[in-house]
Amino acid sequence: MSISDGNSFEQTSFFEESSGYKLNWNQASLNLSQQGKAFVLITIIGVTGSTPRNSGTKMVVSKDQAFDTIGGGHLEYKAVKQAHKLLQENKDCQLIEHFELGSQLGQCCGGNASILFECFAANIVHIAVFGAGHVGQALIPLLAGLPCHVTWVDNREAQFPENCEQYANVTKLITDDPAGEVSGMPSNTLNVVMTHNHQLDFDISLAILKREDFHYLGLIASDTKWRRFQQRYKHREIPPPLIKRMNCPIGLEQVVGKLPMEVAISVAGQIIESYQALLPNEQAQGKNKGIAWKEIKQLISGDRTSVNLTTHSKNNSEDLAIMNDEVLTQDGAVK
Repeated sequence: MSISDGNSFEQTSFFEESSGYKLNWNQASLNLSQQGKAFVLITIIGVTGSTPRNSGTKMVVSKDQAFDTIGGGHLEYKAVKQAHKLLQENKDCQLIEHFELGSQLGQCCGGNASILFECFAANIVHIAVFGAGHVGQALIPLLAGLPCHVTWVDNREAQFPENCEQYANVTKLITDDPAGEVSGMPSNTLNVVMTHNHQLDFDISLAILKREDFHYLGLIASDTKWRRFQQRYKHREIPPPLIKRMNCPIGLEQVVGKLPMEVAISVAGQIIESYQALLPNEQAQGKNKGIAWKEIKQLISGDRTSVNLTTHSKNNSEDLAIMNDEVLTQDGAVK
């Protein structure tokens, strides 16, 4: 299936090129979620008359991919087009729309379908962990369960555990120049510096301070190390306000202990506290109220007269032009 909406849009999967296997909507939503990519879950929640697919049928749409189908034809074209509009806003939201398939959408099925759109925004939190020692190894599994993307940096390949590939949102980066990788990190990155070498810690933290656009900078250090580093930053003419933005000693004061897991939990807690400021207000404060139950109840009962739904009417010239350029089919039959 291919759907053209100004740009090329192909139904593919993450593993299609290498294995020829296409993910279904369930597998795709899990993979997209783990990778922090935005997607829309489309669900037919109510049908009357003849429709291409039954109630409960789902598909997933991301920025440039689609997985599974709700029946093809103009219904699916309009649904995918609506999904793309939601993806452009990159906000967690829900929406119900009603589609009349007969003369209004030009499908011979002639029935009606109500569709639920659930948009899951891309995560905007990027964490860079420098160091794959004991604390780093304890920290990564905690961060892997958060809505973020993690870049894990070290110059010692043997330090990385064999199973770190199981974390879909963690990228392992082996490099001879960890400090040089700072320049390639996104702005507002949350940086955790805990390598095996004091000089390397200094070089990495200095590079982060010079960028000035970090959201968080945590450095694992003793009191003596921290005093020496502050003097060295001063000699490198780093402004004092930037140094004050650093978190050293790293982690929450309320979480005590020196075991790797204890330190990792303390650091993870501080990171969670910090990245909340990067999230949209609706997401951080839980203000996304979604769809009112009364509207859903009225939809299920078939009473749409008082439900705030968008009813799609006759094809406009843009839709017809696109449909004429590329006929959509389902199971070999034109819809």
